[in-house]
Amino acid sequence: MTLNREQMLIEMGIRPLWAWRESCPVQPEAALEAVSDPPDAPVPASASAAVAAATAPAVPSVSSPPIETLNWSDLPPAVQACRACGLHQRRQHAVAGMGDAQAEWLFISDAPGHEEDARGEPFAGVAGELFDAMLAALDLGREHQVFVTLAVKCRTPDNRPPEGAEIAACRPWLQRQIALLQPKIIVALGKSAALSLLGRSEKLADLRGQALEYEGIPVVVSYHPSYLLRNLPDKAKTWEDLLRARQLWRAGVLRKPAQL
Repeated sequence: MTLNREQMLIEMGIRPLWAWRESCPVQPEAALEAVSDPPDAPVPASASAAVAAATAPAVPSVSSPPIETLNWSDLPPAVQACRACGLHQRRQHAVAGMGDAQAEWLFISDAPGHEEDARGEPFAGVAGELFDAMLAALDLGREHQVFVTLAVKCRTPDNRPPEGAEIAACRPWLQRQIALLQPKIIVALGKSAALSLLGRSEKLADLRGQALEYEGIPVVVSYHPSYLLRNLPDKAKTWEDLLRARQLWRAGVLRKPAQL
């Protein structure tokens, strides 16, 4: 289905948000609590060190069972008990993720913001409303064919970008979730999500549109909803990325062997 710009704006809920933004030029703090790292901001460590850290194995706790042995029911409490890095000291909740355990779509966010930390759920607040509009435009929903998780499960101080060691500490949780889910398409929303998943520290703008994959699963990289709330024109770019993700998902569905 081809949508013109006006239809695209309506599908993603841009016009109401735009009107809201114009009526409130100083954006409420709540709208920026779940702030994703700027897409072209430098990685906190050097690029090579951050990539190495993101791909290095991490052990969440000496007493924890191996992450690769955990099933869906084991994962949430294990994530809540994780002490692999210092972020656990200030968190309210570790955000393990939520959605359909049989989902074909996996969306990965960067790290929890204030509302995610308080609720224990990904994509809360105004950024969550935009994310839900993005899903609705694709005829998807959080509980229907979609699983949502985060590259880093605990909120960072002052919502700063996650450091390489923090990404590395959480990466085994993300790897296990992907192994259990086996999605047909992965959408990484934000630079930290892309770094954790792919081990690549290029600018997000440079990763967009590339033919990427994780263990044979197509990956599409795009902007985080929190970033889009502050950079409205880039919503059109994200819509392009979502349409590309849908095209890759459909191609994967068509290649799926028939069930006997």
